[in-house]
Amino acid sequence: MSQPLQIGPHAVTPPVVLAPMAGITNAPFRTLCREFSGGRGLFVSEMITTRALVERNAKTMRLVHFDATEKPRSLQLYGVDPETVGRAVRMIADEDLADHIDLNFGCPVPKVTRKGGGSALPYKRPLLRAILRAAVGNAGGLPVTMKMRKGIDDDHLTYLDAARIAVDEGVTAIALHGRTAAQHYGGQADWSAIARLKEAVPEIPVLGNGDIWSADDALRMVRETGCDGVVVGRGCLGRPWLFADLVAAFDALATGREPAYARPSLREVAEVMLRHARLLGEWQEDEARGVIDFRKHVAWYTKGFTVGSDLRRALAVAGSLDELASLLDRLDLDQPWPAGADGPRGRTSGRNRVTLPDGWLDDPNAVATIGADAELATSGG
Repeated sequence: MSQPLQIGPHAVTPPVVLAPMAGITNAPFRTLCREFSGGRGLFVSEMITTRALVERNAKTMRLVHFDATEKPRSLQLYGVDPETVGRAVRMIADEDLADHIDLNFGCPVPKVTRKGGGSALPYKRPLLRAILRAAVGNAGGLPVTMKMRKGIDDDHLTYLDAARIAVDEGVTAIALHGRTAAQHYGGQADWSAIARLKEAVPEIPVLGNGDIWSADDALRMVRETGCDGVVVGRGCLGRPWLFADLVAAFDALATGREPAYARPSLREVAEVMLRHARLLGEWQEDEARGVIDFRKHVAWYTKGFTVGSDLRRALAVAGSLDELASLLDRLDLDQPWPAGADGPRGRTSGRNRVTLPDGWLDDPNAVATIGADAELATSGG
């Protein structure tokens, strides 16, 4: 594939998108991924709650701030009320807060689905249509895309109907995570659903998401499904250089050459870890808070390398950049990239049941309203 992914006026090449992940895809992590990619690709913000945005919640207003080098500025919105979604989108357009808006209909978290939000919402077709209409109608020319799952469970699949509604309402592109809400992050992503979606809505780009752990996985997804691009989430946890690999892979696909992939030594990984922690501290204007926020990344960065249990525990409770650097210096930093370091990271558990409002599944065409409590109190999850 040599054609760029077209998101409204924005040509994205290679056709690679960083998935929004709560607490992960903040400005520092986007900076790292963008640096490794040479600025190529699309890097989406953490999820922004529409209610918090229109109320100008302090944390939310910080999350919607983009670095001057981020072009295009891509912002993901989560909302359940058409009026509030419309107000949030209008605010983004009027105040020039972003260049692209993505709508989240894929969240499987029980505290969201039990209120009818997230991946439960597309089951109510009229509500989905009303939200999409409000978003596109208030976007002022900004491209609006959506991300969703296959459905609630295997007996209540929504993605094909939702996609047709999205096309009718002027959505620019659709990303599909090949799992149901019931699966959460367990089992294997169903890439065949991505292929079926591409056949169902040939008018707009379709992006595939789920189980892309390497650049070769991304190429295989494109080859097997015919999708127009890929969305990478858990695969880049502790691996921001995956975006360098993705650029190399898609460039090689266009030229016929063999791609060269990043295989950093532990010393190089440690340098990235320190930079990540430092960026977080600068972003939060508090070094200690930045290091504390970085702790969750330690296990992902060090996966596959030989790191003693005592050192691993110490790294996970480091409280300053100096302490983090000192602990990293105690590792065998000459270790080469280990075999088996790729593969699943992050959440991998599955669920068998989705918590929904009473009577939610009775009639998909019934007019539904969802209370404001279905939205998270602040953005970012």
